[in-house]
Order: sequence, then C-alpha cells, then structure tokens
Amino acid sequence: MRHREWLLIFLGLLTGLFFVLDFERFFTLQMLAEQREALQQAYQDDPFAVIGMFSVIYIVMAALSFPGAAVMSLAGGALFGVWIGVPVVLISATIGATLAFWMARYLLRDAVQRRFGDRLATVNQGLERDGAFYLFSLRLAPVFPFFLINLLMGLTTLSSVTYFWVSLIGMFAGTVVYVNAGTQLAAINQLSDVMSPELIASFTLLALFPWLARWGIERVKIRWLYARWPKPAQFDRNLVVIGAGAAGLVSAYIAAAARAKVTLIERHKMGGDCLNYGCVPSKALIRTATFLQQARNAAALGIQQADVTYDFADVMARVQRVVKAVEPHDSVERYTHLGVEVLHGDATIVSPWAVAVNGQTLTTRAIVIATGARPLVPDIPGLQAVRYYTSDTIWTLTERPQRLIVLGGGPVGCELTQAFARLDCTVTQIVRSDLLPREDADAVALVKVALQADGVTLLTHTEVLRCERRDGGQFLSIRKQDGEEMKLPFDALLCAVGRVARTEDFGLEQLGIAISPQRTIETNGWLQTVYPNIVACGDVAGPYQFTHTAAHQAWYASVNALFGSLKRFKVDYSVIPWVTFTDPEAARVGLSEKEAQARHIAYEVTRFDLSELDRAITDEAAYGFIKVLTVPGSDRILGVSIVSKHASDLLAEFVLAMQHGLGLNKILSTIHAYPTWAEANKYAAGAWKHAHAPQRLLKWLERYHARRRGKAAPAEDA
Repeated sequence: MRHREWLLIFLGLLTGLFFVLDFERFFTLQMLAEQREALQQAYQDDPFAVIGMFSVIYIVMAALSFPGAAVMSLAGGALFGVWIGVPVVLISATIGATLAFWMARYLLRDAVQRRFGDRLATVNQGLERDGAFYLFSLRLAPVFPFFLINLLMGLTTLSSVTYFWVSLIGMFAGTVVYVNAGTQLAAINQLSDVMSPELIASFTLLALFPWLARWGIERVKIRWLYARWPKPAQFDRNLVVIGAGAAGLVSAYIAAAARAKVTLIERHKMGGDCLNYGCVPSKALIRTATFLQQARNAAALGIQQADVTYDFADVMARVQRVVKAVEPHDSVERYTHLGVEVLHGDATIVSPWAVAVNGQTLTTRAIVIATGARPLVPDIPGLQAVRYYTSDTIWTLTERPQRLIVLGGGPVGCELTQAFARLDCTVTQIVRSDLLPREDADAVALVKVALQADGVTLLTHTEVLRCERRDGGQFLSIRKQDGEEMKLPFDALLCAVGRVARTEDFGLEQLGIAISPQRTIETNGWLQTVYPNIVACGDVAGPYQFTHTAAHQAWYASVNALFGSLKRFKVDYSVIPWVTFTDPEAARVGLSEKEAQARHIAYEVTRFDLSELDRAITDEAAYGFIKVLTVPGSDRILGVSIVSKHASDLLAEFVLAMQHGLGLNKILSTIHAYPTWAEANKYAAGAWKHAHAPQRLLKWLERYHARRRGKAAPAEDA
C-alpha cells in the first residue's frame, strides 16, 4: 500500500474518532466559559506548558480542518490576553493552515492535475503571477472558509513559503478581533457576537481594498502613460487596422459589420502572407505535386501506365493563377463595398490615437496591429553569396532547381520538401533536431517514411556550418550527428526555419510598446498592449502562427478595441487545431502524448488504424491512424492526433466535440454515412467504448442468455 493510502487511512481514523468520541464538545463557548478559571490557573502555574499544549491542539485542529478554530482563538484571548494571545494564535493558525495546504497537495494535487491539468493551466499561470495577491485577499475576507482556502490552494502550484507568509499577514486582522473578543468572554453568548454582520461586511470591504487599490494604481499608471500624448477632442475614425492579412481583414470586417468607421492600411499586398506566399500558393503546388505522384502510382488503381508530361514553369504559373482566383475575396473592392476605407501605404503610429500614412494623420479611438510575420533568414556564413529562397520568395521560381536543399523541419519545410520532390527535384532536407518537433513520435515516423518514399534525403540532428561558391558551383557545409562534415552541392537553397513577427518601423519603439522574448508584441489576455486602446492580433501577437488563429484572435481584438470600455472578452485558446499538409497529412487538436507527459496530465490512449477503414482501402490509402487522448475512465477528449489522407477534414468533428464539451460517446451515437473517411472517427470512438465495456454486466448478460437458451431450446446448448 502506498504512503498516500496509509496517510488517508490514518486521517480518516482521526476524523472518525474526533466525531465518534464527541471531542467537539470540548471546543464550544459553553465549555470554554466553564473551564476558563481552571485553564487560567494552569496557565499561571506553568505558562510555557499551557502555551505549548494550546499551540499543538490548535495546529492539529487547523491542519485537519476540525471545527472549533474560532473557539480556540477566543480561548487564546481569554487565557493569554491580547499581547501574547495574538502571536500564539496567529502562528499556530498559520502553521496549521500550511500543514493542511501540504496535505492537500500531497494527497490530491497530482490526481487533480492529471485529471484537470489542461483546465487548471490558466489558473496556475495566474497564481504564479499574482498568487500572493489573491491569497491575501481571501485571508482578509471571513466569508471564505479557511479550510476551503487551504484545500484549494494546495491543489495549485503556489509555493509553500509564499503561502505561509501571506497567510500569516492576511490572518492578522481577524486574529486580533477574535483574541481581543476572548478577553471579554463573559459578554459573548454565541460566535455571531464576535463576528457581527457589520464586522463581516467591514472585513469583506477590507479584503476588497487590495483589489480597489490595484485597480486605482493601474488607472493612475494608464493615465500617466497617456498623459504625454495630446488626446484629440474628436476622432475621425473608430478603428484603424494596420495590416491586411487574415487578422487585419477579419478585424476590419467585424468593425464594419458593427457599423464602426474603420480604416484598413496595407503597405504591400491585400491578403497578406497566407494569400500571397503561404497557405494558398503552397496548397496549389501540393495539389499539382499530388497529381504527379498519383499518376506515377497508377498501377495501384489497375491502370497499367499513365504518362504525364509537364513544364515546371506552367506549374508555377498555375500557382499564381490560383492566387489570382482567390484574390478577390481579400480585395480592396470587396472591403470597400463592405464599408471599410482601404489605404495603401506605410503606417506609423504617432500617438495612441493617431496613425500617419501617406502624408496624412488619422485620428482614431482604437488601433489594431495586425502586421503579421516574415520568414526568418538564418545567420549562416556565406548565405548572401548563394541562391537562397524563403517561403515568401520561392514562388518566383520559373525553372526547376535540379538539386534543392531545404533547411527546416517544421510544417512549411516538410510540405515544400515533399512537393518539390514530387516535382522531380532532388531534395535534401536538413533539420537541426527532428521533424515536426511539436508532434508525437508515431506521427513523425509516418511523415518521415512518406518523405523518404518520395526520394527525399533526410538529415536530422544536423548542424549547418556555412555556404560558399566554388568552381562555379554552390555548396552547403554541414556537420552530421556523428561529427562527420560534408559539403553538399545545390542549385537552390530554401530557408524554412521559422517566422518572426513584424514589429519594426511603425512606431512601437516611440510609444514604448513592449516586445516579448519570442519577439512578438506583448499583450494581455484581452490582446491589449500597454495602451488599452491599442490591441494586437495574428502572427505579430502570437502565440500561434496559423491563419485560423489569426482570424480567431481578430474577433476578440476588434470587439475589445471597439467595446472594451463596456465589456472585454478574454481570448480563448482552449481548442486550437493545426495541420501539416504533407501526404499523409498530420493533424492535431488539444494535447499530444508528449505534452501530456511533460505536464503530468493523466490520459488514456485510444487508437484506430486506418488500414481497417473500408473507404481508405478503396482509395488505396489504407495507412495512418487516429489517436485520441481521453481522461482516464471518461470519454472526455483531451487531444486528438490524426495522420492520414484527409486528416485535416477528419479533425473537424473532434474540434467541434472538444469545443462544445462532447465526448466520444456522442460521436459513437452519431450516424456517419458509409463508406466515408469520416466513419474513422466513429470507429475510434467505438474502440474507446470497447475498451471500457462494462465487463461485469456483460458476464451477467452472458449467463442470462445462457439460461434463456436452456429454457427455450435446451437441445441447442448440448
């Protein structure tokens, strides 16, 4: 039996004895009044022994949350007086509370964190930042039961030292009241005589004081921050949005829909990176590359041979045609029709209420910063001397590079590596650590197999040393994991090692808006910068760099910018899906196994192999898996990883379920058309159900049916 179980048994026995033997009768006002003279005499005879015994009893009662702490506090005043009673009671109460805190932490915290760790993550982050402040306020207010504070705080990550000292200070005022009342014990008939409604209200107001003071200090700081900027008497606009990518477009759209006067400023191309350099062109290229791969594997579909000829320049021209076809969705004309004023130019924030562009200054009540991110160009010696590209510039290619090196193993690097390999480039992918570092090993393994099957030379755990031109050629020097150095010749080098937020050259420095260590704009939970009327969203704000999260943030940013003085909405990151569009696709929402283990969150794994799905078999795509993480013993979904064809589409049902608190049982009870890929979700839910079948009930049913067979047709059982 584990130590925790022994401790629980011991505590249960103590609690049972306390109530069974009616020890509670010794901790009543009546008993205290009757024994007061005897206790005072004992104190006069041996004060140190009485103080010691009193402290031990108080500590045990507080630690075990036994009733009677209030009477003990009165007894401290009655026996020791105010000057001795206050420190004795206060220190004893604090030690007892800390012991209760420790027991709750030891006995319950791991189990609670395993079961509800994802939900408690935000709470723990808040307590790490402001835990002392919250605890102090709770200790001041007698309306909050102290035993409940001990229990709940023990379940968090608040440090024991902080808990002890804040509790000591926070309980001081209440202790003084009770101990002082104890000196007038004869006038007390019931505990409510000590804590009258008026006194409780006073303490509650006292508990609110730190919050009011904090609010006041924040208001003063904000006023001081704004004081150096002249505020216009009236404003030309309600909102100015800087950047016309996904975040900026959605922000402007929402503002216009709310009938606000909004101006959208873009320095380059409408639609931002997603339309012009990211999602749209990459998926167009992937579509062509996938067709070529399918043609080469035509024999798998019973076709002897499928000859395909193509011109690389035509493929890249098609990519641009696709961009042009989508472009009207994000065009100046569309947004002008929606009521948005669209300006092209370089925007500069010149004050919290003014943005300069094209020689004019626009005054505005609020500003949304949605300037996006740009590809990170690594600091490699000699890089500027060779033919290198980023995910922004690779689309200018019109001639196929025979030998292509791709640096980076994230989603962009993997997607473009596979696409160019299928377009008959000899591709070498070089990764400093491993592919797709945020995914589980089983998902990464399938993507690796797919890349290598397409002819990619994959070099993981490899260090890039330098680039150089020599004898008319271009070379990349690397150091492999075993220490071997190599020189790789190449025709083109693609740098896909990440993206960095665009935070320069539009006035952040002059306003003193902070940049985080991740090089994004620092914002609070409402996407506000240090200036509440200036908000940021999308890649420039982080923490995710997805088009769909940029649009998600944009709703909160625009609504908080327009209506924040009335009501603010804290951005919700609880259910964020993402997909790497390789073949097979790797899609995920919620926790991965790697994350759950790192955060010590308990989970169960249910896995369905796509090789068992009828539709996957008919499509010659019977590989991959669906992996669902659930709370142990429950169908509540913690996370889902899918690696297969159409994984991005399969994921949507799980995203919906998680967002609205639906479990696997709901998915299992939903009719899915046959034969479809979406049936895989139901089969995954069925696999969970099978693993959690009620075995006792099934055995009883087996016996029941056996008896039924014996009565109806005994010959059949023979």
